[in-house]
Amino acid sequence: MAKAAIAARTSGDVDAMRRPILAGEAYSGAAARVEVLPTAERISLRAPAGSTAALSKALGLKLPVAPKASSSKGARMALWLGPDEWLVIDEAGADLLSACAGVKQLHSAVGVSHRHMAFGVSGPACEATLSAGCPQDLSLSVFPVGACTRTVLGKIEVVLMRTAKDSFRVECWRSYSDYCFTFLKEAARDAAL
Repeated sequence: MAKAAIAARTSGDVDAMRRPILAGEAYSGAAARVEVLPTAERISLRAPAGSTAALSKALGLKLPVAPKASSSKGARMALWLGPDEWLVIDEAGADLLSACAGVKQLHSAVGVSHRHMAFGVSGPACEATLSAGCPQDLSLSVFPVGACTRTVLGKIEVVLMRTAKDSFRVECWRSYSDYCFTFLKEAARDAAL
């Protein structure tokens, strides 16, 4: 064990030893790249239709109301997961719960940053990489840039968002992160064959 880690452990400074799960992990193949994305703040937001305008104003972006839709402004994005459900992500680490705290309309905002992590899948074979374990049609004509969905990848639930023509964001629970990364890495290798 490194001296710094021992010193941190004995001094009671637990934060000195923390690091994001799978930090720095990446796979770059001939046809696809899989990488761990930086940490972000996330909330699971539930609200009836009558509350979306006030929540949109508080969050600084319009909550999408159509299936498979997302919206973004700066480092913040809102992904539609159901008629009254969104996953809101802020890549700059802003406090999303505080943004929703002053909204008087009915809603539920729960911080889920601790349970989620994200992977980026990019390259010419990004669709083939994800399609190895996802039953949805991810072709650009059906799943355009900005489209998002909650689906399965292999044996786990994920949230997918197409961020560019040849790039996806894959959100999964931290407890499934090793499985997800390994699955995506192997699928990316197979896509190059």
